[in-house]
Amino acid sequence: MTAYDAIVLAGGAAKRLGGVDKPSVSVGGRALLDRVLGVCRDAGRTVVVGGRRATARPVVWAREEPPGGGPLAALDAGVRQVEAQSVLVLSADLPFLGERTVRQLIGTLGASGREAALLTDAGGRDQPLVAAYRTEPLRRELALLATEHGSLTGLPLRLLTQELDLARIDAEPLASFDCDTWEDISAARARIREHGNVLDEWITAVKDELGIELDVDIGVLLDLARDAAHGVARPAAPLTTFLVGYAAAQAGTGGPAAVAEAARKAAALAARWAEEAEQATPEAGPGKPAKPAEPAKPAEPAKPAEPGEQDQADAG
Repeated sequence: MTAYDAIVLAGGAAKRLGGVDKPSVSVGGRALLDRVLGVCRDAGRTVVVGGRRATARPVVWAREEPPGGGPLAALDAGVRQVEAQSVLVLSADLPFLGERTVRQLIGTLGASGREAALLTDAGGRDQPLVAAYRTEPLRRELALLATEHGSLTGLPLRLLTQELDLARIDAEPLASFDCDTWEDISAARARIREHGNVLDEWITAVKDELGIELDVDIGVLLDLARDAAHGVARPAAPLTTFLVGYAAAQAGTGGPAAVAEAARKAAALAARWAEEAEQATPEAGPGKPAKPAEPAKPAEPAKPAEPGEQDQADAG
């Protein structure tokens, strides 16, 4: 993939959110800004334009002049800090943007020979803050706009894109979904908890929180947890998966292959435990097969009383 830097715009007044610091709002346990930083981790340098705040990974900070001067002013402040010939530009409020879309933008820019590659949403609208640009044409157009208008403050993004030679790619569902209102935030939070998304979202959040990069085969680990729970005891499930992860890390090479090998060994051990449990009875010692249980004997019918015995019982 083409080498690139990234600019993330994290300023703005967030008036429709009551003026809260929108990039710090949590969706799925992670700040919106950190979610965006996670998908551009391959950037050589990542510049965040906005007020300084804690982030999940190191970034270069920049600030537009004046603060709150709008997206073109912020973009100009960011592009002054980049070094690569290509730059990915993203807003900080894209909870569902994925690495696949980022790779598609960078790849299209490199293959097309155009000056920019923009995402277009389901309505066919250009998304200039989900885009990849060639750095020099971007700087050129920003400088021309500043000269023409006297300042970049308050200028709309369309003035930039209408002057560039663009390639466009269709967005994946929700890739360009941004959070401008509390309703958007609520919808995003609900979406990640849907059955088909929740495990992938959770694994990604945990990896970011722990600062690790690893492709996790969720199916393998869930099967292992099931086998440990059924073959040993329910508390064995989380303990076993932890030990598998630790073993993979201790293996030196780490990575998915090490996890798979450790999981295979632990699953085989759990299967042996389950087999022994099925065979075990109080009478079955080591090496002895379990004795099958004898069928219960039917109850004997009551014996009728003799005539004399009945007379004695009545007399009593």
